[in-house]
Amino acid sequence: MSTLFATLNLPEAQLSNLDNLGYQKMTAIQSSALPHALQGADLIAQAKTGSGKTAVFAITLLAKLDPQNFAAQALVLCPTRELSTQVANEIRRLARYQPNIKVVTLTGGQPLSPQAASLEHGAHVIVGTPGRINDHIGKRTLDLSKIHTLVLDEADRMLEMGFMEDISKIIRLTPAYRQTLLFSATYPDDIKALSKQFQRNPVQVKAETLHQANAITQHSFLCQKHERLPALETLLAHFKPRSAVIFCNMKVGVREITEHLQQRGFSVKALHGEMEQRDRDEVFVQFKHHSFNFLIATDVAARGLDIEDLPCVINYELPHDPDIYIHRVGRTGRAGKEGLALNLLTDAERHKLTDIGIAQQTELDFEVISAIAGSTLTPRQPPNMTLCIAAGRKEKVRPGDILGALTGDGGIDGKAVGKIDVLDYAAYVAIERSVAKQAVTRLANGTIKGRKFKVKLL
Repeated sequence: MSTLFATLNLPEAQLSNLDNLGYQKMTAIQSSALPHALQGADLIAQAKTGSGKTAVFAITLLAKLDPQNFAAQALVLCPTRELSTQVANEIRRLARYQPNIKVVTLTGGQPLSPQAASLEHGAHVIVGTPGRINDHIGKRTLDLSKIHTLVLDEADRMLEMGFMEDISKIIRLTPAYRQTLLFSATYPDDIKALSKQFQRNPVQVKAETLHQANAITQHSFLCQKHERLPALETLLAHFKPRSAVIFCNMKVGVREITEHLQQRGFSVKALHGEMEQRDRDEVFVQFKHHSFNFLIATDVAARGLDIEDLPCVINYELPHDPDIYIHRVGRTGRAGKEGLALNLLTDAERHKLTDIGIAQQTELDFEVISAIAGSTLTPRQPPNMTLCIAAGRKEKVRPGDILGALTGDGGIDGKAVGKIDVLDYAAYVAIERSVAKQAVTRLANGTIKGRKFKVKLL
């Protein structure tokens, strides 16, 4: 099976765009799924974040779009606002080969009226969460009668979050002749039932869920239940990860760890489902920007969290499902880099480690936490800070505009500016800590695209 995008039946302009975006060789899920998807088949694809699944459905739906028709032609359902934003941005990048393709994101945490106003002018692709999509259906601001491609991204998580009723209602409002592409990291019975109800003879494809054996080093440590917090400190002191996602099974654990590590002087933030959406966005962006070191999260809150070069994942508690473990640790050890997975477990949880080993087709050893030599626990300062600018896509602000405002005529050295994320109503800039205050002053005293906007350090 060829792994080159050039072997696919795609327009030359799209192949050139893919090449410019760094898409030369297909990932496992892309080479397995794209040939079927481009022929119009329904798909059940078992693939996780970071596997390249977004490109599968983005390339497929874009190939069928009629740019002259501003009716909604493709609908992508995602479990969270964060993932919706990531997916919409990637579709926009992959759509660059054809002009005037409009992608609209519909998620909660934002007022309905500006979204409705955007829909009034038409849109080719809708990306959003089931709850907000249904809000627009109820207000009659969204018409799904011309949808030819329906995507259920991270379907297992959407069902876990209780979206089954919303999803069913949405799907019934789309045409029966549509193509339905279902993506899920795991394949439980409720996903099979969903597929049976809404898909026609779907082709099943599965990407290899295990990373190369040498890509992720896994260490597991036995401790008493009441020793978990000091055991976590021992792991941080001994392995000294510069950055990590620390997973808990419940949000009460998230709060406990966050408060404990903050009291010890660590740069740490929490991510859980009860947070306001804007707060979750800001935490998510700051972690991507390396503006704090440790993110404490539940699985649902961290869904869609795709961080480049994440050195370490720590399982403060082992999950109940081996597939969730594989999904958690799969966030490290990407793109040929080495990753580290550290696990804490009690004696009563040893069966979980056994099940994970069976799923990985390997035997996972463990040792008692006291076997680790004592080391000094020294918090590190994160390298960057994050600027928040009160202007986003709605104000037609682009990353290049912000970079120009920061670095023009005697400004900040461009090397000190990192990732720039422009969302609908705000933009976030990673900036080296040493020049962060200077950057705020420069933007506060200057303009972006000739206009003044509020700016603050998060």
